[in-house]
Amino acid sequence: MAYEIVIKKRFTNKLLGVLDYLKKEWGTEVAHVFLVKVRTRIYALQSHPYIGALTSARNVRSTLITRHNRLYYRIDKNKIFILNLYDTRRKNRGKLGS
Repeated sequence: MAYEIVIKKRFTNKLLGVLDYLKKEWGTEVAHVFLVKVRTRIYALQSHPYIGALTSARNVRSTLITRHNRLYYRIDKNKIFILNLYDTRRKNRGKLGS
């Protein structure tokens, strides 16, 4: 059963911020590769929604996109809500992840 994906605005805003940063600092190709990784992970969640680890937040799961970025999502019936994207580097959370 494929779950319906619902992208929340907070996730979209964070993703656009990360993509903008990557384009400025590393170039368009790096930003494109990151976007492909995000899309691939979201498509994987449609078929295998429980691959992410449970977090301390109620019914929220997370999965790594890259070693620096973690995606948070919630499963509710036949929908997966893509909630947020965090930078996993502690000192840079204010720039990209929080």
